[in-house]
Amino acid sequence: MKAIRQHEFGGPEVLRYEDAPIPALEQGEVRVRVHAIGINPPDWYLRDGYKMLPPEWRPPVSFPVTLGTDISGVVEAVADDVNGFSVGDEVYSMVRFPSYGASKAYAGYVTMPASEVALKPTGIDHISAAAVPMSLLTAWQFMIEVGHNEPNPLQPDKHEPVPLEGRTVLVNGAGGGVGHFAVQLAKWKGATVIAVASGRQETLLRSLGVDEFIDYTKISVEDVVREIDLVIDCVGGPTTGRFLRTLKRGGALFPIFPLGFSGREEAEKLGVTVSATQVRSNGAQLAALSRLLNDGTVQVVIDSTFPLADARQAHERAARGHIQGKIVLTVD
Repeated sequence: MKAIRQHEFGGPEVLRYEDAPIPALEQGEVRVRVHAIGINPPDWYLRDGYKMLPPEWRPPVSFPVTLGTDISGVVEAVADDVNGFSVGDEVYSMVRFPSYGASKAYAGYVTMPASEVALKPTGIDHISAAAVPMSLLTAWQFMIEVGHNEPNPLQPDKHEPVPLEGRTVLVNGAGGGVGHFAVQLAKWKGATVIAVASGRQETLLRSLGVDEFIDYTKISVEDVVREIDLVIDCVGGPTTGRFLRTLKRGGALFPIFPLGFSGREEAEKLGVTVSATQVRSNGAQLAALSRLLNDGTVQVVIDSTFPLADARQAHERAARGHIQGKIVLTVD
């Protein structure tokens, strides 16, 4: 089969389109012929050697590495101990995440535990389905149902979603992969939603139902917004602390990327909960989300598509930022 592999860490230039062996099927697994692959920030974190992590946190990685987690395709083989899936089923999955290089989704065929697979929503195509798993599961596990008991090493307490109905939710980075799903889940649950993004994304976010839009290139959100119940910061990192002043006492701040946040003492003084979790593969949750995707409750926005052979160009597109929705690779 063809796959994108890398033999060293680096920028998009290290991604090579080359021959690779079709993965062997193990017990408990299905093998999928891939039609489309969604790309996500962990792809470029791994590609460049996890430079955003402290050296002592960087996991060992063996080359060659095949990036990627999110796929949509057709079941090509099923292990004899697997029930519930058959050859020919259209499926989608977030493969083996977190696993630091074991997912291997930038390829023509991928194997995965059957527990991580769900039937593809019939109402959307493979491109849209491949754009869903990591981003929508992230929004779902942060906001609706965690679905696992794995602790977040950056905080002592288990992450707990908060009630959304009747609350005011601010989503920063609302036009991106996780953000555009987060605003839709919040609206579905009955929240008033304030979206923060660049001005070019206002039309899209209004069409997704947001109640208020703030162009961060013109307005500093923390200077004008107060008494928010929940902030979902899809950008996260060291700047997420600026949202503490926008929250009411008893409110919550959920940074999707919590590394670099240093304001926990300030949050405690303000009576604000700061919490995060790490998204994990979950086929049962993807099956539940299929219903929301089929009936149009949740819509998928595609920024751009690239053939698998052009994965380098897809990563270069991601590096330019201002992504609207998701970038997807297609497989012949």
